Amino acid sequence: MDTVFPKGAEVEVCFDDPGFRGGWFTATVLRQPNRDNKIYVEYHTLIAENSKKKLREKADVVNVRPIPPREEHRTFKMSEEVDAFYDDGWWEGVITKVHDNDRFSVYFRGSKTQSTFPASDLRLHREWVDSNWVPPLEEVHQINLPEPEGSNVLRPEGPSKKYSAKSMPKFKKGTQVEISSDEEGFVGAWFVATYIKKVGNKYLIEHKHFTTEEDETEFLKETVDAQHIRPLPPEIPVVSRFKRLEEVDVWHKDAWWVGAISKVLDNLKYIVYFRNTKEELEIEKSDLRLHQDWIDGKWIRASAALTS
Repeated sequence: MDTVFPKGAEVEVCFDDPGFRGGWFTATVLRQPNRDNKIYVEYHTLIAENSKKKLREKADVVNVRPIPPREEHRTFKMSEEVDAFYDDGWWEGVITKVHDNDRFSVYFRGSKTQSTFPASDLRLHREWVDSNWVPPLEEVHQINLPEPEGSNVLRPEGPSKKYSAKSMPKFKKGTQVEISSDEEGFVGAWFVATYIKKVGNKYLIEHKHFTTEEDETEFLKETVDAQHIRPLPPEIPVVSRFKRLEEVDVWHKDAWWVGAISKVLDNLKYIVYFRNTKEELEIEKSDLRLHQDWIDGKWIRASAALTS
């Protein structure tokens, strides 16, 4: 059953624009969904362009969810998936360093950047699936979301990461790598390729599974920048089965797509949920691997989101 958002309800809204993926912005429902499945909302922290008034707009129902409950006095662990409050919204990331019980470094996959936050600006990352929070909460304390003084016009998701010559990844000719893309429809996917050479501040690669339109026998070549290339991730053996809520990569349409196990089926099959498209697919175990992130020259294993 679809969630019903009455007038006056506080919600969170995401955007389909590539620069805002992974971000959720709080809003109040001004008018319930119409026949076009649009909800009219007023944002709490976003200001309309050329105006001092809060931004109002119609949002697609699929981009709206309730405000996630939060635990009081929660601390966070290494590799835990969290949402961090900055740039007027909640942005999905992963804990990469625990400084103490109140400060944590968070890596954001969408912008390939890393920042440090106090615990008060973090919450455990959860997905709204079939009108339920995944993972569910054991003890729920509803907390009002922060509204910082002064709001800004919509901004893209953080600054782009700068690479110095010394920090640029280094590969040998013929090395197998994986590359990603910000192009619409390919966000969340990693494609297998062969490294050829460095071209200025970019890398020339040859795809392993995609051919050119002109000659389908010739593999496609392209240049990518440092934030879109990484080594092949090391294989992590799965002893028996993947677990529910575990983050995985799925081999689908000649690429690895990041998702999460939403249901364990019989006969070594699983239902996998894809956040970027909000879709679920039935996948065999042989087409899955444990998800890892390449952060600052190291592989980080994002553990399954757990309640505490």
